[in-house]
Parts: sequence; C-alpha cells; structure tokens
Amino acid sequence: MFETLTNEEERGQVGIGTLIVFIAMVLVAAIAAGVLINTAGFLQTQAEATGEESTAQVTNNVDIVSSVGIDTETSPSDDTTIEQINLVLKKSPGSDPIDLTQTEIQYVGPGTVTTTQLSDGDVNLVGISGGSDILESQSDRVEVQITLAGSNDFSATSALTAGDEVEITLTTASGAQTFETLRVSDPLSTPEDL
Repeated sequence: MFETLTNEEERGQVGIGTLIVFIAMVLVAAIAAGVLINTAGFLQTQAEATGEESTAQVTNNVDIVSSVGIDTETSPSDDTTIEQINLVLKKSPGSDPIDLTQTEIQYVGPGTVTTTQLSDGDVNLVGISGGSDILESQSDRVEVQITLAGSNDFSATSALTAGDEVEITLTTASGAQTFETLRVSDPLSTPEDL
C-alpha cells in the first residue's frame, strides 16, 4: 500500500520541478493581467475622449435668429439686387461659450461656393448684445455681415436677385454645424427678410 523511497534525492527534485512550473504559471498570469489592465485603461481613456468630442459636436452649436438681405446700392434705379446678407446668431441651449473667430462659414450661392473663417476680415462681426467675438450667455447676440461681390473672399459671388437661393453653413470649432437656406422673394423689398 505504501511505497518506500530508497533514494531521498529523487523526492526533492520532483518538488523543485513542480515549484518551477508553478512560479512560471504565476509569472505568465501576472504579465497577462498587466497587459489586460493597460489595455482596459487605454480603452477607457479613449472612450471618454470620444464621448466628450461627440457631446461637443452636438451641443456646441449656434442658432440663426434672423437673416436679412440688404440692398446697399444708393442708386434708386438699382432696387432689384441684394448686396449684403446679415445673420443674427446666438448660442444653442446647453452650449459652452462659442468663439466666433474659430467658426467657419460656407456660402453656396448662384454659381459660386466660398468658405472662410469669420475671423478672416471678410465678414464683419457686430455685437448686438454681449461681446462681438464670443457667445457666452444665452442672451448674447452677434450680427454677421456678409458683403457680396466685395473685395474679399466673397468677391466671386454676385449680388442676389429675386428668386435666387443661397445655402449657408456655419461650422464651430468643435465641428457642430448649422444650416440655413435663404431665398430672395419676388418682388424684392428693402430690407428683405430671407
């Protein structure tokens, strides 16, 4: 029933071999656990950053309160074109402060597409209430004045006539976009609500 060991050295060697295998398994498990913990931490950090960016794209946006086309020609015989578009902007509900100098405007009009920053000097920013560059509170209003066919990025554009349609896209620094389609009515009145 019991086996008698005649060589005591054999028993010690079996114990050391088992101990070496056990230590190797513990080391492999520790390395695998370290890799898993590092990967989980990296994925968590990346998921948090993606969530913050996605939230900013949805919430950090501007709203267009009003849009008006203006005939800036002083000649009474030229009351049939619009040479300037004025947009009044406010920040969307729940939005962080929006720096309008970091906002891009894209103008798609009859036969032309123009893209520029609101800070390039091609567009005038006029503060109505609050600051003129940053929309901080819900009551802040800024007027964006776009001069068509001027000596700026909009020089390739032409004055708008009755029946023309313009699409304007405002893109904030976080990537949120606001789209507005403006149509010139017939007959044309000055100023013209678009």
